[in-house]
Amino acid sequence: QVQLVESGGGYVQAGGSLRLSCAASGNIFRLLAMGWYRQAPGKQRERVAEIHSIGTINYADSVKGRFTISRDTPKNTLYLQMSSLEPEDTAVYSCNARTTSRTYWGQGTQVTVSS
Repeated sequence: QVQLVESGGGYVQAGGSLRLSCAASGNIFRLLAMGWYRQAPGKQRERVAEIHSIGTINYADSVKGRFTISRDTPKNTLYLQMSSLEPEDTAVYSCNARTTSRTYWGQGTQVTVSS
């Protein structure tokens, strides 16, 4: 089992920045990848960014150059630094972790960007 707890969401004006954190605990040594997903009202959930255990990083085209995913291995924490935020970034952001056989989710944190 893996437990994921997000923090850092909130309300920000367009152009502003936020940093999300995801603290992982449990059997994290089997994780293949961790990432951030988001879901806006009326839309499907989409992958924002993902970092693999070997270090490979992938971003959604819509956030490239604005968002940065990183991890602090000793602290078992995943981060998403979000800059130049746009109203279209408003969504519930969820932390994700996966092994070869299971996928885990955090509870989600709301990010609201005003125009």
